Amino acid sequence: MSGRLTWLLACGAGVALLGAGGYVMARPYLAPADFEGPGTGAVTVRITQGASAGEIAATLAAAGVVASARSFVTVAEEREKAGSLLPGHYRMRKGMSAASALDLLTTPQARMVRRVVVPEGLRLPELLDRLAEGTGMRRADLAEAARDVRALDLPGYAGGPEGFLFPATYEVEPDTTPAELLGAMVERFKDAAAELDLERRAADRDLTPLEAVTVASIVQAEGGRYSDYPKIARVIYNRIKAGTPLQLDTTVLYAQRRRSLMVSEKDTTVRSPYNTYLRPGLPPGPVASPGERALRAALRPGQGRWFWFVTTDPAHRITKFTDKESEFVRYREQLNRYLGTH
Repeated sequence: MSGRLTWLLACGAGVALLGAGGYVMARPYLAPADFEGPGTGAVTVRITQGASAGEIAATLAAAGVVASARSFVTVAEEREKAGSLLPGHYRMRKGMSAASALDLLTTPQARMVRRVVVPEGLRLPELLDRLAEGTGMRRADLAEAARDVRALDLPGYAGGPEGFLFPATYEVEPDTTPAELLGAMVERFKDAAAELDLERRAADRDLTPLEAVTVASIVQAEGGRYSDYPKIARVIYNRIKAGTPLQLDTTVLYAQRRRSLMVSEKDTTVRSPYNTYLRPGLPPGPVASPGERALRAALRPGQGRWFWFVTTDPAHRITKFTDKESEFVRYREQLNRYLGTH
């Protein structure tokens, strides 16, 4: 009896030990290793595009941010955040609890990204200046990337990057190269062109796609209010149809590589294919980066017989349109008084 009891007790102890041993082996799955608190120090972690929660967790664990990949996946799944983590570079800390790491990854301030705003109407040199200032990239590197036309993957009808680096707000990661940034701007132009059906609509107007973008760039450069854009495009088309030189100050200023509200009679004699006072028709290419509204105006101009327009009050963007030369002369006098040249 006593021997049997001893055997049963031993078996019971064995089961208990087995149970304890089994628990110890299962513990990483039931309660995975995890740090406590917000962590210390600093470490940069890169999350790639399309990475799963498990892949992100493995990256964090390898960097020492979290104690185990499983702890992060568990928290992400509990909070239903597994599929909502954005790619990019993040400032993290070592030794973070999985919950703290998830909190930081979902905080916009943790993402290491620069946002650069590229406004409409910039010329290529001005655009490169803006990118260099906004991203910290070397201006020379950006210029070199802009010269590599093949790598930019421009539309087949583009003669160069002028006019095809789309104005928008761009997010730039720390490892983004100048070529990648300019390439993204070209892709953004292509998206806008496809949405507007640029090539077909240009053909409907007996224009090449390059000519349509060139018109849009002039519309953008002439500025004014958005409601004026279709009217400016119509003036351009009316003058081309009549065989009359466009006589646009913005194209002369582009040829001279300067910006001004004042263009003298001498300025209009500059020898350049972009001088639309001397050269009939459109200039050989864009004179600025057009935005979507300017592109749309070039493809869908307003209806009217306007032959001239003058921005009589640049500060308030007041532009007047006419089909009478006498009115044009009067509008021009109004601008001269504004400029103080009369």
